[in-house]
Amino acid sequence: MANNYFKFKQFTILQEKSAMKVGTDGVLLGAWANIENTKSILDIGTGTGLIALMLAQRCNAIVDAIEIDKAAFSEAYCNTEQCPWSERISIHHNSLQEYALNSKNKYDLIVSNPPFFDNSLKADKECRTTARHTYTLSTKELFTSIITLMKKNGIFSVIIPNDKLQQYKLEAENNNLYCNSIVYIKPTPEKPPKRVLIEFSQEKNKFTEDSLIVEEFGRHQYSYKYKQLTKEFYLAF
Repeated sequence: MANNYFKFKQFTILQEKSAMKVGTDGVLLGAWANIENTKSILDIGTGTGLIALMLAQRCNAIVDAIEIDKAAFSEAYCNTEQCPWSERISIHHNSLQEYALNSKNKYDLIVSNPPFFDNSLKADKECRTTARHTYTLSTKELFTSIITLMKKNGIFSVIIPNDKLQQYKLEAENNNLYCNSIVYIKPTPEKPPKRVLIEFSQEKNKFTEDSLIVEEFGRHQYSYKYKQLTKEFYLAF
């Protein structure tokens, strides 16, 4: 059973109520997303608030984070209030669809560790199902909302399963977004990529492609790239 808290170098995440606990996906996205010249950030489906806090640590931007699940929202709010950057982070209990419809804000950076299971068995708990499945937020709805909320020169950074890559690239193309950067995440050297980090924008930039191995030398033996990317957060590095 996961601990009810996860301690990082500059903040602690309480995770007793949230369906989705601290995991590698969220840490990777929070550490990787491009924050250059970023003054405003939106974190879609913040869960415990992990990615919002990581981005607040990395830059001086104002961060809005939205969460549809009431228990997760409550926990994210608590985590935000106890972090060093609480005055710059706002947690909103709302669906992305409603937020996009009612918000007048536009963002330099939008990030999401989104629901991505389409046809798999739903989780035992309703809150975990909401966090993991696309029935509350389809890929099409995600991109439609992003277009509404993104500044003209803004970017959208996301982490998804590798087998969803073509679906996301097609949906981005349908919304006139360009894929600027892809990083394939391999659990070990022998295994194929399990996750993909992607950056989209409305402006076509030079495309970059890379890969990252998480555990390169055995169980809990992390690669140099992974350590360099996450060293400002994990206590072990």
